[in-house]
Amino acid sequence: MAPSAKKRLVVSFNNLPIELQEAIKAAYPLGYTDYMMRIDKPNGDFFFAVPFETEEISYLVKIDVKIDDLSNEDDDKDYYDEDLKGADELANDDSDDEPADDNSDFDI
Repeated sequence: MAPSAKKRLVVSFNNLPIELQEAIKAAYPLGYTDYMMRIDKPNGDFFFAVPFETEEISYLVKIDVKIDDLSNEDDDKDYYDEDLKGADELANDDSDDEPADDNSDFDI
């Protein structure tokens, strides 16, 4: 008689019992980054997971990964001043504000 195949499960790390979470952390003491796999679903979505084996079950453990794939204009406002000007505008503003220095080392 052929040995029975292990049960195979896909489960979120956060839905596992604490004991199993600790065992997974012990199996990957330096983190999951080098072991993660991207799993593509038929509907076009995807998730990242790491393999983990017990005597009875072969797990594919979903790991939450934060991916910054969309730009949010509100976030840009936090980093950039709304009064930013392009190079052409800056050149025009400089000529309006101050007289040009005739002793300049640079030719424009």
